Amino acid sequence: MKKKDKSKENGSRRDFLRSGLVLGAGAVAGSGLVAACSSGAEEEGTKVKVMTTDGRLVEVDSNKLQPASEAIEENYGELLTMRQKRGREGLAGHHWVMVIDLSRCKNARKCMAACQGAHELRPEQHHINVLQMQDSEDTAPYYMPKPCYHCDNPPCTKVCPVNATFKRQDGIVLIDNHRCIGCRFCIAGCPYSARVFNWFEPDLTAEEKERVYDIELNVPQKRGTISKCLFSADRLRKGQLPYCVSACPNGVYYFGDKLEDAVTNGTSGETVSFSELIKENAGYTQHEELGTKPQVYYLPPKNRMFPYKKESIYLEEEPKPEQESHSTN
Repeated sequence: MKKKDKSKENGSRRDFLRSGLVLGAGAVAGSGLVAACSSGAEEEGTKVKVMTTDGRLVEVDSNKLQPASEAIEENYGELLTMRQKRGREGLAGHHWVMVIDLSRCKNARKCMAACQGAHELRPEQHHINVLQMQDSEDTAPYYMPKPCYHCDNPPCTKVCPVNATFKRQDGIVLIDNHRCIGCRFCIAGCPYSARVFNWFEPDLTAEEKERVYDIELNVPQKRGTISKCLFSADRLRKGQLPYCVSACPNGVYYFGDKLEDAVTNGTSGETVSFSELIKENAGYTQHEELGTKPQVYYLPPKNRMFPYKKESIYLEEEPKPEQESHSTN
C-alpha cells in the first residue's frame, strides 16, 4: 500500500535544519513557535513563512530570524514535551463516541487503508479491521468493522506497569510509546483483541525515523511497542472526523460528542442525535456484560444495503504478510 504524503506537522529535525531558519521561542512563546528571534530594533524585511510547533504556518519578518542549528535539539525536546502533555490531557469538555451501521458495510476497506496509511502500519497490522461475521447457520453473514472500543472502564490501562497506556479526559484511550516497555500486559487485558504488537522495524526512511514522536498519531512507529486505534486524536484536535470515518464511501460510520448528543455521518455529513440513533435502531455495544462500557456502538445488520460476498481479508493493493520459516535443522 502506498504511504500518504507526510505533513509538515510531523516536525522532522531534518526539515528544520534544511530550512535553516526558525522563529524564536523567546519572542513569540505564546504562539508556540520554535527557535530564537534576534533581538533589538531592526528595519523590516521581507515576510517569510515558518512553522509553529502545532503545525501552523505563520508569516514573520525575515530580519527577526536567525540560523537554528544551535537550538535545534532543544526545540526538538520542547516539541516532544508539548505533544506528550497535550496528548495525555485530551480535549476538555468532550466525550467522543462512534456508531457503526452494520447494514451499510460493503467490505470496501477504505477505512482500513486510510488508517494504515496515516499511522504507517505494516500490511498485517490493523488499528481497525473488517471481519466477516455470521451469528448462526440460520442467519446471513455480514461485515463488521472492529476498532478499539475506547472503553470508559478499560481493563487494559489498569494492568500497564509503567502508565504507558491511559484514558484521557475526552474518553480516548492512547498509548505513549516513549514509555511502553513492550510487556504486552495490556494486550492480555483487552477482551476485544484491539491491540497489536510491533514485532518488526517499521518501513521508514532515515528521515522519517527522526520525526518528533506524536502521541496522538503514534508515529513514528517503534519496534517492541504496542499500537492500537487512536480515534484519530490528531484530527479531532483540528475539528476533523477520524481517518476511517472520512474515508468510508458507504455511510457506515458516525462519530461525534456524547456530551452534545450529536454524531456526524462521515459520508453524508449529516449530523443526528446520538441517543435517538441508538434507541431507534436497537444499537448495542460488544460484551456489555463485562462492564467495560465500550464507546463504540453498533447498529444491527438489518435491511442490508449490499449483498454479502465472501472476499479476501487482505487489501488488494497490499501483499500478504510474509510467513516466517521455522527450520528444524
